[in-house]
Amino acid sequence: MDYRSIITFEPGKRGGKPCVRGLRITVGDVLDYLAGGMSMEAIVDDIPDLTRDDILACLAYAADRERRLDSVSSQ
Repeated sequence: MDYRSIITFEPGKRGGKPCVRGLRITVGDVLDYLAGGMSMEAIVDDIPDLTRDDILACLAYAADRERRLDSVSSQ
């Protein structure tokens, strides 16, 4: 998934953290919900502004960031 059209960065919003489509919902928020055991369906039910694709974009962003961090630490 190409998350770049979904994950946004705005300096004045949520301290510049990566957010979903300019909303005030951060990638970290979504990852916390998933880590807490919520299903994608439950997250979408609780936060109607989010879609399944938004959640998948958060996961893709986190995976890409992990790959980048891992490549830097192995240098």
